[in-house]
Formats: sequence, structure tokens, C-alpha cells
Amino acid sequence: MTSDTTARPQDGTGSKLKQAITGPLLFLFILGDVLGAGIYALMGTLSKDVGGALWAPLLLALLLALLTAGSYAELVTKYPKAGGAAVFAERAYKVPLVSFLVGFSMLAAGVTSAAGLSLAFAGDYLGTFIDVPPVPAAIVFLALVACLNARGISDSLKSNVVMTIIELSGLVIVIVTVAVMMGGGGGDVSRVGAFPTGANPALATLSAAIVAYYSFVGFETSANVAEEVREPAKVYPRALFGSLATAGVVYVLVALASSIALPASELSDSSGPLLAVVAATGVGIPEWVFSIIALVAVANGALLTMIMASRVTYGMAEQRLLPSLLGKVLPNRKTPWTAIIATTVVAMLLTLVGDVGTLAETVVLLLLFVFISTNVAVLVLRKDTVEHEHFRVWTVVPVLGVASCVLLLTQQSGQVWLYAAILLAVGVVLYFIARATRGRERTTSDTDAR
Repeated sequence: MTSDTTARPQDGTGSKLKQAITGPLLFLFILGDVLGAGIYALMGTLSKDVGGALWAPLLLALLLALLTAGSYAELVTKYPKAGGAAVFAERAYKVPLVSFLVGFSMLAAGVTSAAGLSLAFAGDYLGTFIDVPPVPAAIVFLALVACLNARGISDSLKSNVVMTIIELSGLVIVIVTVAVMMGGGGGDVSRVGAFPTGANPALATLSAAIVAYYSFVGFETSANVAEEVREPAKVYPRALFGSLATAGVVYVLVALASSIALPASELSDSSGPLLAVVAATGVGIPEWVFSIIALVAVANGALLTMIMASRVTYGMAEQRLLPSLLGKVLPNRKTPWTAIIATTVVAMLLTLVGDVGTLAETVVLLLLFVFISTNVAVLVLRKDTVEHEHFRVWTVVPVLGVASCVLLLTQQSGQVWLYAAILLAVGVVLYFIARATRGRERTTSDTDAR
């Protein structure tokens, strides 16, 4: 991987925005996106496939994520004003429906992710304080998130740093408490390599990597702040790969700690697996302290995801890619209230699935289509030269990125494919409704002009 230095060493933004994001701030921004709530919710789900070898699918998922991250590094630094995968698709393929589906896949993945996080919020972590049925609690939680969203949320980098520290502190607690447990002669190190009886280790790892991949997605949202990064050609790739590597190290340590502290059967039975791990160590960390940390991490992830989903919905409505009804804004708050309601209702319906693992796999399936599009776009856009220095990934990386995405697609269940197909079918219907509406508006406008 190299920087393309054949052109003038400019940042290429030509932006009206202030380039205030330094390397460390961008690193923390991406780390906060990646090091989110997924790991708090999915360790139990992973244990069903790989037993105590929790580190294996996480390590594989990291390697696969790094391939697509290479493609993002090239396209984001080549087009630092771009709005992400949908814009890359528009530049590369010039087919409106394709770029729409790439954008809508991101939107659908966000709503599905929020549904999964709401179920994680309503599980054992919330159960520390109050005993309520998960699905109704998840629906109430999403309603509260919608109210906060409608009031107007300021996503500053400073607040992201604070939330990242809180999320990271919970994972550090898991690692440290298990280390103390081992120092006292507790735990069982032999579990870290124990796959379920009769399981093929390679196939089990590949199957679990689908869920583990969910813990690394989020890096693609960093494309939206590239315009405000100082020297993106140098800063963005370092921050991107550095944050993914850091998250990978933390995840593997948490996976090892979880396996040592508890057998796979106990991890898989818990909707708050890391809380169970901390409790099993016997270290004097009150359950309510760790539960609050986990709830903050999960709630922040859901809130940021729903803010993104509602704003993407609003933006697509403004561009007339979705029905104009979704572009209405509250007069005082200046927030997209119809988009917020629409995305929240869809997320609420998805909580009826009731399984965090299935929802996580659906998110990954949707994003795999986005990532395939981005990896192919890198190769298609190689003929498009720009007049500024940018990162250039080795050609084999996007090729392997496409192959890795296709490999993960083959491991998805029919149920997950059905959920994703339904969501995309809804998007296609809305797209043609929006086109028909635009056609009628143009006809009316032409008639009035006469």
C-alpha cells in the first residue's frame, strides 16, 4: 500500500469546512465507531459456534475487515469530499438504481443494527436494575432514542472521545478482572482452544466470523468526516488501520478472558455475557457499575446509529430518491421528524425477530453488498485521475476484499437472506414511488409554465 505521489501534494478538498480533525482525533473517532456495543452483546452468540475459541472468528473478521478498509482508504483520500459508498458507486457505475441500493443498504443496516442493540440493551444488562420482557423494553428504549433524536443531538468529537473511553473502560475491566482471577488460581486456560464437540474448527470459525464481522463494521462512517481531516492522504489511512488494529487487539484479549472465566455453555445462555464474565471472576466490581457502562455503550451505539439512519433517510428524500414526505423537518428543532418516525417504526418491528445474533448477521449481509460495491469501485475508478496526492492500495487487496465478502455471503442462512431481501424490496418500492412522484411534479410544473 502506497501513496500516489504522481500529482500535486494537495489535500484535494477545496472545502469551505475547517480542516480541524488531526490524526489522534480521527483515530479516536473511528475507534469509537468500531469499538462500540457489538462486543458487549455478541460474545455469547459467538460461543455457540466456536465454544471457547472466541478469539478465532474475531481475528478472522479483523483480517477480512482490513481488506475492505484498504479500499475505503484509497477512495476516501482520492475523493475527500465524497459522501461514502453510495457516492463511490455513483462515480463508478453511473446507474442511479445501483447507487440508490448501495445507499439504502447502508440505511437498512443502520436500522437493523439499532434493533439488535435495543434488544441487547433490554437484556441482562438492564435486568441488573429491573426485570422486564426484552422486546417491549426494546421498543420503549427505541421510542426514547427517537425523542432524543428529535430534540437535536450534537455529535461533537469531544463527546465521542468521552463515550469511547467509557466503552473501552468496560472492556479493560473484563481483561483486568480475569487477569486477577488467574493470578488467584482461577479460570481455565484450556478452554481458549476448545471448539464444540464434533465441530469442524475451520467451518465453525468461518460461520462465527459473520457475527464477529459486526463488531468491526462502523469504520465506513468515517468517510463522512474526510473533508474536515488535515492532510487526509497521510492521516486517514494511519488512523483507519490503527484503530482497526487496536480494536482487534482489545477484542481478542476480551475473547480470551471470556473463555478463561466461563465455559461456553454459560456464555451462550447470557444476553449480557461480559457482565457474567466479570461476576464469575469474584473481583469486587459491583454488577450495577459494569451494567451501567455496558448500557451506556449500547445506548450510545443505538443513538448514533439512529441519528445516522434518520439523516440518511432525510438526505435521500431531499435528493428525491425517497418519497418527499420523509423530508419534513420540525420548525423549531430543525430535526427530520418524519424520517425519525419512519426509521424508528422499522427498528421497532425488527425487534420482534427477538434474536440479536440474527439481526447482527442481517446487518453484515447488507453491508457486504456495500463493501463489494466499494471494492469493485476502487478498480473501476483507477482510470479516473485526480490532481492531488492520495493513498493507493495494492490492486490485490480490493480483489481479495470482494472474494472475502462473497465468502461471507455464502455462510448466511436463508432466514437472514429473507430479512435482507424484504428490506431491499421495500427500498426498491420507495425508489419507484419517489420517481413517479418526481414525474408528476415535473408534469404539473410544465403545465403551469404553459
